[in-house]
Amino acid sequence: MRSDSGVGRVLVIVPTYNEADNITAVAHRLLASVPEAHLLIADDNSPDGTGKIADEMSDADGRIHVMHRPGKQGLGAAYLAGFQWGLEQGYDVLVEMDADGSHRPEELPRLLAALEWSDLVLGSRWVAGGRVVNWPKSREWLSRGGSAYSRFMLGLPIRDVTGGYRAFRARTLTGLGLENVQSQGYCFQIDLARRAASRGFRVVEVPITFVEREHGVSKMSRAIVVEALWRVTVWGLTSLRGARRPK
Repeated sequence: MRSDSGVGRVLVIVPTYNEADNITAVAHRLLASVPEAHLLIADDNSPDGTGKIADEMSDADGRIHVMHRPGKQGLGAAYLAGFQWGLEQGYDVLVEMDADGSHRPEELPRLLAALEWSDLVLGSRWVAGGRVVNWPKSREWLSRGGSAYSRFMLGLPIRDVTGGYRAFRARTLTGLGLENVQSQGYCFQIDLARRAASRGFRVVEVPITFVEREHGVSKMSRAIVVEALWRVTVWGLTSLRGARRPK
């Protein structure tokens, strides 16, 4: 079945770990907003029963698929597994979306529409029209600062480098060298963005409203921030050395 947006078959990948309070509402909102889309819930063996809830939804709706993973292995690993499954199944567009409701499914049609003239669409909090709701200033400064540092070190023309609401064309993903991606968390998002930009893919930012979760616990940690800072610094310095090397 082709998407009404004209971009082909759409798979939305939602990694989960202890999202029992959120996943049902997110799934229903998504399929109400884009009825022709399919949803893949990649659950990392959540102790709170998220995987069981996902299975029950899958039994009731053929558009919902569930991937049970052996344990908590991180956001990046979950997305990579979801990408591989989606590409093998022949989907034309693969979407990243959080399970906690912070990425509003009602905005997905605008991201898909923008794919008609681009290869990767980023839902952006930091372009005109984008905003965050119920975030403490400390989180906003951390996000803005992370994007600004990444832009500076990597030369990226992207305002929201760390955002995780994204729509990829399948051909874009297959051109990113996913087999070499080892980053996690915020750094995973930075990594895919830099790969897309450096390979000449057309990257477009669409403003979104990011809403802080109402239920459950954020997965943000000091380790995620440290990894992003370290990897971005290494990537930036490596690129700079390469640019200065005599030809």
